[in-house]
Amino acid sequence: MSYTQLTSEERYVIYHLKIFKLSMREIGRRLGRHHTTISRELKRNGPVVASWVYCHRNAQEMAMQRRKMPRHYRKLSDANLVRYVEKGLRAEWSPDVIVARLKMKYPNERNKRVSIETIYRWVYRNASMGGHLYNCLSRCHKKRRKHHRYGTGRGLIPNRIGIKDRPALVSTRQRFGDWEGDTVEGAKGGGQVTTHVERKSRYLIAAKLANKTASATTNAVILAFKKIPTALRKTLTLDNGKEFAHFQDIERHTGLAIYFADPYSAWQRGTNENTNGLLRRYFPKGLDFKNVTEKSLAEVVKKLNHRPRKCLGYRTPHEVFMEARRGAVAM
Repeated sequence: MSYTQLTSEERYVIYHLKIFKLSMREIGRRLGRHHTTISRELKRNGPVVASWVYCHRNAQEMAMQRRKMPRHYRKLSDANLVRYVEKGLRAEWSPDVIVARLKMKYPNERNKRVSIETIYRWVYRNASMGGHLYNCLSRCHKKRRKHHRYGTGRGLIPNRIGIKDRPALVSTRQRFGDWEGDTVEGAKGGGQVTTHVERKSRYLIAAKLANKTASATTNAVILAFKKIPTALRKTLTLDNGKEFAHFQDIERHTGLAIYFADPYSAWQRGTNENTNGLLRRYFPKGLDFKNVTEKSLAEVVKKLNHRPRKCLGYRTPHEVFMEARRGAVAM
């Protein structure tokens, strides 16, 4: 039977029956309600002091005010739940990981459920009040950003092969060895990093660039992929930056078939864009990459590769990719 809220008439009956000191089970029986409904009503809308009389008018007014309140505000009243969420955020867990871990830790407690949207609302509400929880998010935005349509037109790399000609199998993520790549820039003249992410496992490889020339980028990409077994080098989907103008040299030395996303269509390389956003948590915009050592970059890459992902069933990219690597080496 579906649940319905108590009416003002039912609260009036509870008021009179409480005067006669009837038990909650008896009140529930007379109202045709479960006794836990009566117990919940008295806890939520009853008097602050147990010895005081339950007032049906005050209870109805409190219930109506609570009903108008957004659900994420109601959840804020659970101090233990709020502490758990904030602790997760400070541990650099994403909201979806926090939600999943709550279900694992409290499998039978429905009151310990919170949605991803609720966590984001708490964070942005905290930011509007001068708090700093937003710094725990991967993008570190104080407010939600509006999405604008991209413009059109950009000089295309000669002899490039567009994403429309890429094998349809790549989009399904059914195999290992399909990669997405781009460069992450620091401050103006402050160096760059090239990043490449395997689509199925979300495994990241990255390398510092001496400069953003096509030659420097080509050498860095070739060197980065030398550590990857040949069987796991099938395709690479790139942005249209001029630093990838020598893509044919990359194909020749790595065996990768390179395709280019459409101009201003970052979502066609969504896996790489998302990973670059995670990387920005450690290397924010405006940072001078010239001051970043290869060792510190490697430590951040390792941290991201050992970060559980919802899309991987909360396994890590490292765990998933290493299984594929062992299989590729055994072939």
